[in-house]
Amino acid sequence: MASITLDRRALLAPLFPDQDKWLFVSGLAGSSKDAAGLTNDGPNLFTMAGCMGSAVATGLGMALSAPEKQVAVITGDGELQMGLGSLNTVATQGPANLTVVCIDNGTHGETGGQEGHTVHRTNLGLIAQGAGFPSVKEITSADQIADAHDFIRTAPGPRFLWCRVLPGDPTAFKRNFNPAECRIAFRRAYLGA
Repeated sequence: MASITLDRRALLAPLFPDQDKWLFVSGLAGSSKDAAGLTNDGPNLFTMAGCMGSAVATGLGMALSAPEKQVAVITGDGELQMGLGSLNTVATQGPANLTVVCIDNGTHGETGGQEGHTVHRTNLGLIAQGAGFPSVKEITSADQIADAHDFIRTAPGPRFLWCRVLPGDPTAFKRNFNPAECRIAFRRAYLGA
């Protein structure tokens, strides 16, 4: 098993220093807080609430409908595993502009911090590879972020970046939970208005 030293709160900013050039879809809880912290809850972020397992499928739809834009799904290991079948669909559709970033802390923060499958034998990188992703990368430490930055910009898409992080709190950020405001703001960003 790889030695994990990566702090999730130090991951997204160096991975996406050009965050305003991306459209983001985030999963639940921790990954949404991390993505909101990255974008300052910006209009280019579509966060999920109450629909666990939908982030990858939503990102796929977004990438297919806006092929001229770069789309990143920021999700956690629990949320991703609720919708694993969507990885197959992503690989089959093959949108070159889609990147899935899985922040894997090996616990289920949404339901009380129970230990997840990935601390045992589940290998999300192999699952993505088996689904048919042409580009898969795993990182476990901060010194690998620069390579991951280049990977999500140069590797053939769709790309799957498995970020194995230490257990711990996500970015402290209070998101806007007004779905109408968020939807309208994201639509404007999507349309470039």
